[in-house]
Amino acid sequence: MNQYHAEHTWVRVDADATFVGITKHAQDTLGDIVFIDLAEIGKTVAQGSVAGVVESVKAAADVHMPAAATVLEVNEALRADPSLANSDPEGAGWFYKVSLSNPTELEGLMDAAAYQAFTG
Repeated sequence: MNQYHAEHTWVRVDADATFVGITKHAQDTLGDIVFIDLAEIGKTVAQGSVAGVVESVKAAADVHMPAAATVLEVNEALRADPSLANSDPEGAGWFYKVSLSNPTELEGLMDAAAYQAFTG
């Protein structure tokens, strides 16, 4: 189950990995994503801090980390095919696998219903 940050990113903690990406709302707002600048593996990013940049045909936008984490892996498929972030932003279009620095920060994030209300 994804949890959502106010800066339009999500985090999902699975049994064996924690994933981070942009929300469908962010993708819809940006339009067709044509380039993604991902943080380096090993980089530690504070909650709410910039962890990358996405560029679309409309604009460029910062990607904020929904919870403090260290980047363990980046989705290399996005470098070759940024359109994955368009077609499946909350699935195959994930940006990072991370190790959370402070898992209690997840408690302050929104669930799907709260995020939907937030984005109106």
